[in-house]
Amino acid sequence: MKVFMILRTTPRHLVRYKSTQSRNPKTYCIDLVRKHDFENYLCSVFLRRGDQDCAFAIRAFNIEVANVEEQVSQTTIGLMRLKFWEDAIDKIFQDNPPQHPVAQEIHRVLGKNAMSKHNLRQLVLARTEKLSFNTFQSLDHMEKYADQTCSSLFHLQLASCGSKNVNADHAFSHLGKAQGLTNLIRSVPYYAKRKIVIIPQDILLQHRVSHENIIRGGCDKPIRDAVFDVACRANSHVDKALSLIDQIPNRLFRHLLPVIPLKSYLEKLRLADFDVFHPNLQLRDTALPIKLLWKTLRGRL
Repeated sequence: MKVFMILRTTPRHLVRYKSTQSRNPKTYCIDLVRKHDFENYLCSVFLRRGDQDCAFAIRAFNIEVANVEEQVSQTTIGLMRLKFWEDAIDKIFQDNPPQHPVAQEIHRVLGKNAMSKHNLRQLVLARTEKLSFNTFQSLDHMEKYADQTCSSLFHLQLASCGSKNVNADHAFSHLGKAQGLTNLIRSVPYYAKRKIVIIPQDILLQHRVSHENIIRGGCDKPIRDAVFDVACRANSHVDKALSLIDQIPNRLFRHLLPVIPLKSYLEKLRLADFDVFHPNLQLRDTALPIKLLWKTLRGRL
């Protein structure tokens, strides 16, 4: 039965790839980021023109890899799709990218910019490992996942800019961890609907939170305390990233813009008393474009 399911599903997956071949790779990547990662889409729009193409290609690659988890119901099929992207990375660096717009665009920008094969593979590896577990055993485990995913994205952007600044590496590593942890906090309601608890097990045990309460969308104090602990770790990384801002090259300033929606969400979470299910936290920040424009014009976060 499992083999039959794989054979039945794989052709549909390949058809989706073929249907995207006629799309302009650059436009495809921009549209993909706009649809699935709107906050980072806006932040990328404010990058210098020479950095935008790389940012959209990198973010689009991440979306393709990240979406595998929610697109499949069987781990085996998910692993097959992620193997496609693992092989695609090798082919991209061999100047033989597969006929997929994201792979084509990564290859195009790679020709003009240095980009780390290791960081691209790290994105796929992290998602592959996550398919084998539904929960994080500890906050450190969650932080490691955030580092492998979001920090890798920022390191790819730095590499595409030709940056070799140590302080920039440290700042964007902290920014990536903050973004990854915050994204996981924001995903608690999504996973709860799928009867999955994404909050680390050690935090749940510490505050005596049951899985059932989270799956039901509870907002009692133990759950809020558990969310608070994760949010504190995320906020500490935000503070560490900002503490290094004066030590990184000015041309990299705009790559730090994602800290704006991070701080905005964490503040809204605080005002909601860390009730991650609060309706206000599900609303898009309509003022974000103005905030990003203002920070860009001032050159200060």
